[in-house]
Amino acid sequence: MSVTIAEEVLLLAHSEQDGKQLIGSTELNAALGGAVLAELAVDGRIALSEKRVVVKDAAGGGAELDSELEATMTRIVEDGKERKPAWWVAKIGNSKLRTRLLTRLADTGVLTQERGKILGIFPTTRWPEADGRVEAEIRARVASVLGGSEPDERTAVLIAVLHAAKLDRKAFPGASKERIKEITEGAWAGEAVAKTIAEINAVIMIAATSAAIGAATSASTG
Repeated sequence: MSVTIAEEVLLLAHSEQDGKQLIGSTELNAALGGAVLAELAVDGRIALSEKRVVVKDAAGGGAELDSELEATMTRIVEDGKERKPAWWVAKIGNSKLRTRLLTRLADTGVLTQERGKILGIFPTTRWPEADGRVEAEIRARVASVLGGSEPDERTAVLIAVLHAAKLDRKAFPGASKERIKEITEGAWAGEAVAKTIAEINAVIMIAATSAAIGAATSASTG
């Protein structure tokens, strides 16, 4: 089964046992938005720089694209304005995207949706695994790279997203900090790949921090 980088992040961000999130929603939303942008960059559809997202291939050469990726690509093209990657991460990385991806994974039999209530009052939803094979493949691929194997571009970007969201050592507790740093700094990669990894790492951190500050400000003034 083929999944997007954002869906890979989402699977690794939830406990395999009880389906609970391993990081806060603010950080996870930013990671998902960053993962969507990163995959478009990996696919050659856009290029990322500190100041703007550049459209390189709006049509994608006629290749069929995942519906979520295509929707984001359409938004970027139709917006037509010069915007920073962090702006787009904040725009697309939200609870609606998270819910759509979780629901899609449940619809395809990877996850199960379990609704409940905390203290019998507050509604809550958990997403335990129904079919662990998809996450097992992702974990094996990431663990191999963390263990010293040469990373491919997609896996390196995934690790960079996990690192930016502070999910890397929660999903892979035994991972070497030095190895993660080596991968996310992109010294092993070509210039374009290294630039994509660096930009995604930076914009996820910026978006998560900005969202957290915004939420704290709203709470203090509300």
